This record gives sequence, structure tokens and C-alpha cells, in this order.
Amino acid sequence: MPVPLPPALDLSLDLLRCPTCRTRRLHPDHGALRCPVGHTFDIARHGYASLLTGTRAISGDDTAMVQARERFLSTGAYARIREVGARLAAAAVSEQGTVVDVGCGTGYYLAGVLDQLPSARGLGLDTSVRALRSAARTHDRAAAVAWDVFRPFPLADEAADVVLNVFAPRNPTEFHRVLRPAGRLIVMRPTGRHLAELRGQMPAMVTIDPAKEQRLHRALNPLFEALVTEQVEYSVPLTKLDARDLVGMTPSARHMSPADLDDGGVPLDQVTVSVLATAYRPRTLSRETRPRRAEVG
Repeated sequence: MPVPLPPALDLSLDLLRCPTCRTRRLHPDHGALRCPVGHTFDIARHGYASLLTGTRAISGDDTAMVQARERFLSTGAYARIREVGARLAAAAVSEQGTVVDVGCGTGYYLAGVLDQLPSARGLGLDTSVRALRSAARTHDRAAAVAWDVFRPFPLADEAADVVLNVFAPRNPTEFHRVLRPAGRLIVMRPTGRHLAELRGQMPAMVTIDPAKEQRLHRALNPLFEALVTEQVEYSVPLTKLDARDLVGMTPSARHMSPADLDDGGVPLDQVTVSVLATAYRPRTLSRETRPRRAEVG
């Protein structure tokens, strides 16, 4: 039986472009998405569409990482981060706005934005099939598509009012191309104090590069102007399970053995959550320098 087109994906079809043709629209066809030339992409029974072609650069979060993330986020420990992201997004989106979450994971932050915008629609991009299963059902106006952030996005030019990027890799050129001129890019990333107490317990955790902010500025400044930056910093207590899940949902989990993760499952009375949230507007570029695709089909 063909998979029916998920309603949220139907809402976002006009945003999508064939990743092979790069410019042609996609249309539903018997449980798949197809372009006029015939390139076909499956809609998974879990509700997301897979537009990935060729060899993937990365496989994304595995099942254990996604399950750890779902458990940890359900505790509300990162709710304040989500609230700040949603507020910055809501300040930039019209009632009928479009929000694209690049590196959406399970859709937790995208759902927070859509909760603040009753008429907006959302689209999450991620390479993790397991995470997309959750993202596709996280909100009734959030569609989910399998895609690699390091490739040109399968989206039309100027498709988004907001591009959301939370703890995820970045593709500044594509961010600029898919944002409308009055749109906003919202980037949320950890500071050097983020989870400092937990890192003290777990030397094997991936460290935060002290030059991270300088690299972010160098990457974004040619294409974006920072408008406002907010620091979100507070302390939360962690149970043994919370601590293990928090470590297990991060990139550190890829570099640690099960025994290392078990060692991370220690309760902590106070752990610092420290995040910077910046809203950027796209710079106006000349026709020659602006990243763009021609629209056909």
C-alpha cells in the first residue's frame, strides 16, 4: 500500500525542489515525491520524506542517541533554551510564515517555535533517519525531510522567513539563499561554560573549541549581520539517568564506550546550562554574489 502524503508535508510541498534537477518542483505520486523529469523519492511510513541521493556524508544520530535525547528533553531541562529560540523566531515571522530548522533532530525546538505561531508552518532537515521519525510527528504543522546540511538544500530560493539552527552544523551560503530578504537566521550554540561540571566528571567528553565564536563570526559575517544576541544561562540538577542521557545524546557518545557512558551516569546537584542565541538578518548582496538557483518547472 502506498504511504499517504502526511498533512504537514503537503503543507510544505511548494518549498521543496528536486535535489537531482535542483530547480524542479516535487509532486506526490503513489507514496513518493516525484519531479516532472521522473526523479522519485520515497515517503517513509513514519511520515518523513527522504531526498538524500548518493553517499551520505554522515549518518546522523543513531537510535541510542535519539532515545537519550528524547528522554532528556522530556525532563524540561532545556525548555528555557527552546523558549528563547521561539521568542526570537516569533519576532521575525508573519502569521503565515515558514520556519526551516536545519539539523532539526527530533524537532523539539521547531515544535517550540510553531507553538508560538499558530498559523506558521515548519520544515525540519536532518540526516538521522531515527531522529526524523520523531520530528515527523512532533507537531501537526512540522514536516520532516532527510537531508545533509553540507549539501545545497532541496529548497526554493527565498523559501523561509526563519532558518533555525540549534546545536547543529551550519551552511551559511544555503542559509542565505533560502532566506527571504527580511528573514532571520537564528543560531543557538553552547558557550565554554556549558555543562562544565559534567565535563569535569567526564574528561572523555568532546570539548568546546574556545575559538568557536570567532569561527562562527568569520563564517557568517560575509552573508549575515548580527542583530541581537542573548545569553541563556542557568543551573539544573541532574539525576543519574539525566546525566547519562545528556552525555549519550551529544557527539561525545560517538567517542565513548558503554563503560564511559555508565561512568557519566552520576547525579549532580548543579550543572550549568550556558547558550548563546543570536538573530541575524541576511546582508543584501549584488546579483553577482548572491547565492541563487533559477526557478524552472
